[in-house]
Amino acid sequence: MLKKTINLKKELEYTRASDLKKEKSIEVWVDGIFANLEAERNKIKGNLSDTEHINQNDFNLNKLKSERIFHINHIKKLSIRYRLRFLSTTFFKGEYPEEAVSKIRALEVEHVTKLQGFKVMAPSKLFKLKDIDDPLLFAPLGNDYYYLIHKWGKDISFWRKIKFWSFMNIENFLKASFYMSVLLTIATVPLFSNSSWSFIEITLLFMFYFKAIVGFSLLLYGVSGKSFSEFVWNSQLNKLR
Repeated sequence: MLKKTINLKKELEYTRASDLKKEKSIEVWVDGIFANLEAERNKIKGNLSDTEHINQNDFNLNKLKSERIFHINHIKKLSIRYRLRFLSTTFFKGEYPEEAVSKIRALEVEHVTKLQGFKVMAPSKLFKLKDIDDPLLFAPLGNDYYYLIHKWGKDISFWRKIKFWSFMNIENFLKASFYMSVLLTIATVPLFSNSSWSFIEITLLFMFYFKAIVGFSLLLYGVSGKSFSEFVWNSQLNKLR
């Protein structure tokens, strides 16, 4: 049976695992991260004062859980796949559950530090409206790595991926336009049963549909201020949804 909802935390873990399938294990991967983070820590530490642009926290690396560490590329892939945003909590308009606050406090006590620079991955509507739909809260580790602190809300709909598949990127958009043009061409030809269609005529009909779909879709999408997911997953602009 097809699942109707998707657990974003598990999906993010699957995305990471797919990228690391050539590695021996997540632990091997994490060991490499720690080595790089330690070298970079002194360069970044104390140079940033604006919370929105904090990109590293003073975690005790030995106390971090490897399964909660994700690279920005893993987050980006999932955000594009389900048309989500990954932005600073400065822009988040939803409400944080007490459990999330408790986990932040527990991490601060455990790591003897004050966490900053939080980011949230969630549908764009949560950065404008008070609604709940599976947000994930992260804290930056540095070097484009993030530590997953808490997930709350309901699981995201499986159909969201299908709904926004054609707008993940330009390649998917052109594929969707191609398939739709083929279907329209196949549906149109039988309507003129008294006419014999040549290959050239069918090709011209297909090209007509393809150009019309691409042109109209891009015009409509542009006028509405929207763009492809690969371009807006970390955008702070309200009109790009």
